[in-house]
Amino acid sequence: MKSSITKFSSLSFSVLSIALIQAVYAADDASVLDEVVVSGSRTETKLSDTPMSIGLVDEKSLKRDKPKLMGDAINRLAGVSWVDLGNEQHMMGIRQPNSTNAVYQYLEDGIPIRPLGVFNHNSLNELNLAGAERVEVVKGASSSLYGSNAVGGAVNFITAHPSSTPEATVGFRNEAVTGYQRIDTGANNTWGDMGMRFSHYSSRRSENNWQQYINGNKDSATLRTDYALSGSSLLHAVVSYNNLDSATPGSLNPVDFQLSPGKSYQTFSYRKDKTARANIGWEGETINDGLSTVTLFARDNDHGQLPNYTISACTISAACPSGYRGTINNNHVSSLGLDAKHQQEFTFLSSRLVGGLYYDLSPNTYISDNLDVTRDPATLVYTGYAPNTTYATGTRDYKTYIRNVALFAQWELSPLDKVRVVMGGRYDTINYGFVNYLTPGVDYGAANESRDFSHFSPKLGGTYSVSANTNLFVNASQGFTPPEVSQLYGKSAIPDLRPATYDSYETGLRMAFFERTLKFNATLFRLDGRDTIVSYTITPGNSENRNAGSTRSTGVEISLSYEAGKLDGRVGASLAHHQYIDYQASSTLDYSGKDMPVAPNTLTAEIGYKPIPDARLAFEVIQQSSYWMNNANTVSYSGYTLLNLRGNYKIDTAWESWIQGRNLTNQLYAETASSSYSGIGAYDALKDQYTVGAPKSLMIGLTYTFAAR
Repeated sequence: MKSSITKFSSLSFSVLSIALIQAVYAADDASVLDEVVVSGSRTETKLSDTPMSIGLVDEKSLKRDKPKLMGDAINRLAGVSWVDLGNEQHMMGIRQPNSTNAVYQYLEDGIPIRPLGVFNHNSLNELNLAGAERVEVVKGASSSLYGSNAVGGAVNFITAHPSSTPEATVGFRNEAVTGYQRIDTGANNTWGDMGMRFSHYSSRRSENNWQQYINGNKDSATLRTDYALSGSSLLHAVVSYNNLDSATPGSLNPVDFQLSPGKSYQTFSYRKDKTARANIGWEGETINDGLSTVTLFARDNDHGQLPNYTISACTISAACPSGYRGTINNNHVSSLGLDAKHQQEFTFLSSRLVGGLYYDLSPNTYISDNLDVTRDPATLVYTGYAPNTTYATGTRDYKTYIRNVALFAQWELSPLDKVRVVMGGRYDTINYGFVNYLTPGVDYGAANESRDFSHFSPKLGGTYSVSANTNLFVNASQGFTPPEVSQLYGKSAIPDLRPATYDSYETGLRMAFFERTLKFNATLFRLDGRDTIVSYTITPGNSENRNAGSTRSTGVEISLSYEAGKLDGRVGASLAHHQYIDYQASSTLDYSGKDMPVAPNTLTAEIGYKPIPDARLAFEVIQQSSYWMNNANTVSYSGYTLLNLRGNYKIDTAWESWIQGRNLTNQLYAETASSSYSGIGAYDALKDQYTVGAPKSLMIGLTYTFAAR
């Protein structure tokens, strides 16, 4: 499997390189690449002047397609893989395998929604997609602008502006097979110098659906206010609240995956996330051709869970009377911060300087207690739990004062008419002040301490406008990930860890044809990671975190879109190879040279047709290739192909009805499949785990919009 992927990658690189060269000279000159993005330089910039790959989901697509989940919105972008783990829980893959690793930065209006050190792969459930005007996905390392964890990419949600005239909406959707119902409401207007927009949705998933123990609720609301102080300055404020209460059914072994895909081994595990964010910013012209922005922000995140992934077997004893144990924990973060930046335009070489300061102080408390868990040996279902006060190992009660201070700058200039050069960097300093409220030791963790990290993340890139409709770019940048709080303080001894760094290289082509009805984008990339933090097993049951890994990811991302008349369509594909260059998991397990697991190639395509002006019908294909399930590359998953349907009909100027059909062929598939089999000894299929994807379902919806004319 590995050799075929490698040969396919090499062949694709060669073919694509020839195709890019030929396409450069075949471009039509009838239109201009004039899309504007903000995530590539932290200020409004033409995409043609941005030397990095940025995927965009615009307002038109969000309003038209009414995504149920975050993945419905961003998985259409080439190289983006949002994996559904149920009730908006997820993991991500952007220029990295699908994983829960802290290699992404999630932003709202350019401000991280979480502080560094407490990354959570489910963080996107802390956002209100209904309140977003657009989503921009920066692919590849972008720590020069956004700091830590911006390694595989940065996902930036831009909140929607208020409208100039009164508008209100209410919508309802229902999906019977999954037991999902949702109500959306919104209202916005501008009164003189002040505009306000309110966006909300409440979703409910009942127990009456295809899968056991998957009920969950979410309430999400965003309020944005813009106020014009004068002709050259503006105040804007955003308040966001999200409350998720979800059961967590977990994964299945191979037998139940095939014979009882709706089964759950869990009856009590859960996740409860309550998050609130607020920011207020001032933006104005402070000097000629200079624009300053100062944003104060605050966060309050509370995450409580009884995680199914910590439930494990243990030898029956006084400390483990039931033969199984688990944990219950709570993680709370409160933040106060400042993000200040200034952009200055110069006539010299048509240059622009963007620079600023970022400050974030985030106390983080964490409490974890042990549980005795009971299990039915016949059905394998975990049936109940009780507090365990005998087994002390793993009990935690600590607070970490996280402080991140950063300076960043980016200079853009045009030494030649068709050339734009971008260079910059960001210097981050990080401090963890750790306080253990329990007695330090083997059972209760490490002693109090203060630990500092620092890192400079550079960037150098450039664009070349071959013609009005053809644009080339190259980019070299670096990303870094500091040790997570849990990696440092999860055990009694504090490991000597340093930040992992990732060097990113990419070159790409953007083209438009036929008066911009047809657009083509292609990017070749390479991402080299070193000092990756891995878990090294010293002896069975005794492991520690070490900077002992290095990785390499190479690939190509291609996207094509078309819209003219009654037809529209898009294709997004990613072909990549992710490899461990160096990864020794123990004295006997060396995965160096192996492919990284859970790293499928992806393809998504859609074709839409408008039979009449106020109706659209579209079919979508989503495909994941086969991939390895374990580090040893001995167990694989075959992948899947799904067929989806979207339909919209505007009954009149106020009413719109719509349908969404998912998995129309009713394919049995896994959202993700993994195996803990090490490759040594006899293969045990019960070490394989499958997170089941939903069967065929149909969602119907109705939306009413009042808009003043």
